[in-house]
Amino acid sequence: MLGENHSLVNEFPEFKDLIAELSNQDTAFAEDTKKYNALDKEIRSLELRDSPIDDEEMHKLKHDRAVLKDSLYHRLQQAK
Repeated sequence: MLGENHSLVNEFPEFKDLIAELSNQDTAFAEDTKKYNALDKEIRSLELRDSPIDDEEMHKLKHDRAVLKDSLYHRLQQAK
């Protein structure tokens, strides 16, 4: 669905407390979380404005978001 919020807490609500904890304790995790959420916000904004970029650029943004999401998820799994 276009414009859907894929923020890290929305994607992994079961890890809400751990996300907050790691964001406060792990600078690299906090930076990657910030990048992920900014990328998601950018994608959502573009989708709501009918994607004023070409499909290849949008695909790259979504690919980058997915790579970050996978990395963050694995780090959450390891930390629990």
